[in-house]
Amino acid sequence: MKVIIVGGVAGGASAAARIRRLDEQAEIIMFERSGYISYANCGLPYFVGGVITNKSDLTLQTPESFYSRFRIDVRVRHEVTEIYPDRKVVAVRKLDSGETFEESYDKLVLAPGARAVRPPFARVEMDRLFTLRTVEDTMRIHDFVESSKPRSAVIVGGGYIGIEIAENLRGLGMDVTIVEMAGQLMSPLDPEMAALVQNEMRANGVKLLLNCQVSGLEKTAEGGVRALLGDDRSIEADMAVVAVGVAPDTALAKDAGLETGRNGSIVVNERMETSAPDVYAVGDAVQVKNMVTGEDALIALAGPANKQGRIAANNICGRPDSYRGSLGSSVIKVFSLTVACTGINEGAAKRAGIDCDKVYLSPASHASYYPGGTVMTMKVLFEKGTWKLLGAQIVGYDGVDKRIDVIATSICAGFTAPQLADLDLAYAPPYSSAKDPVNMAGFMAENIASGVLKQFFLEDIDNLPRDGSVFLLDARTVGEYQRGHVDGFVNIPVDELRERIAEVESGKPVYVICQSGLRSYIASCILNNLGYESYNFSGGYRLYEMVNNDRILSRQAFPCGMDR
Repeated sequence: MKVIIVGGVAGGASAAARIRRLDEQAEIIMFERSGYISYANCGLPYFVGGVITNKSDLTLQTPESFYSRFRIDVRVRHEVTEIYPDRKVVAVRKLDSGETFEESYDKLVLAPGARAVRPPFARVEMDRLFTLRTVEDTMRIHDFVESSKPRSAVIVGGGYIGIEIAENLRGLGMDVTIVEMAGQLMSPLDPEMAALVQNEMRANGVKLLLNCQVSGLEKTAEGGVRALLGDDRSIEADMAVVAVGVAPDTALAKDAGLETGRNGSIVVNERMETSAPDVYAVGDAVQVKNMVTGEDALIALAGPANKQGRIAANNICGRPDSYRGSLGSSVIKVFSLTVACTGINEGAAKRAGIDCDKVYLSPASHASYYPGGTVMTMKVLFEKGTWKLLGAQIVGYDGVDKRIDVIATSICAGFTAPQLADLDLAYAPPYSSAKDPVNMAGFMAENIASGVLKQFFLEDIDNLPRDGSVFLLDARTVGEYQRGHVDGFVNIPVDELRERIAEVESGKPVYVICQSGLRSYIASCILNNLGYESYNFSGGYRLYEMVNNDRILSRQAFPCGMDR
């Protein structure tokens, strides 16, 4: 069996290695148009920033090491220019010499990945204008920073790459501005969770221009870059990085007549087979199913690409396998924060017509009595009625990644939100609490399902009547209340509520707030048991303050969510 693989990064390299492990006799040829294979895309910004100092650390394999270990014929600087499915042949051009030739195959795996999007305003030739997608891109930025010592940079786009390169350039002492067309950074997050990221960026000196669109880029008289923002506004910098996203690199597949889908992506079945016989496709170039909604999706992440490469290889080697879809689980470092998400966010749920509910909580990363615990903010989404888990977003310092992984696993397993309470998770004071944050989210969902807990949310606060028809109660301490509170809320500390219950007017709904949502829940239980109808503010005043007053996420965790 002769297998040709087009593309040698995550999906292509994974497929090649798996085929060799399953078939020692197969002839495997990998064509990669860049000069590198099996490189760590996600590590590229950190080489620019000097966190990763050795260029060789960016490449997990070289053509020589791949051949030595797997006897795979890797040919870099070779571009496949045509596919002829009827003849089972590809046309190849050697980029260094221009020589062309044809190569036959029994099986073909397409792993061309995605290309950095360059909007019309960025399709200009400027030596100080960059994108960041390949090792070559990285070296170009790195060499420019080393040689020219730029003092300022404008980043167009506030997604993962934009944030990471902004952090790394800021770490080099540069004045950094992110220009983002949307009203928030990081579109996988809901706006209130993105606000925590934005506060952290600003606190570390990164300027943010949100709801702001770049209309053009031009060279300044001093040799720098001017970004035109409209309304006669502009911003000047010594360099610019365009990071507005990626698009499937599928011109080759389209020209060969393969079926394409969203944004020109390659359509594959669960076996990673394309519409052409014996042609497979994997990675950022393919259309997949969103595991939560079942809708067609583009999810350009290394984890799914590696799994898809393995599945394609299994099927090529006669071992039936299928790809279930993608959750889009991801994690990113934002200065001192860790930000992670899985599944869909609230906005996506609404667009998909899913009636969703949510809980917010602010647990500590480990037992609060053990030194060093840090706070995290969690948002867990589930479908009303069925309680099906839809997704989660977590922003914090420690323990964020393991909690998002537990929730991602639970979604894959088909758990409901209340079933998170049943998970038997490891506990020791330095690592977690006896009631792990994931368990706590389950307890909250369980309380909602049983009618013990009714909630109101950030988007409801301004619409609550202040005409006396409802009672607004702040259950925090007097000191907390005096440091800041929501207008209209009356302060009765939870520990005094039973003795002062006469101050809470009967016959009216009671809306209760505290710092994190825990003490207000306790207050709600007291009120419910005394015949009141009460609603707990999910997320607490700390969430309200972070979203409305640009307060950064507190690092230290205190009992009951109290920030001292």
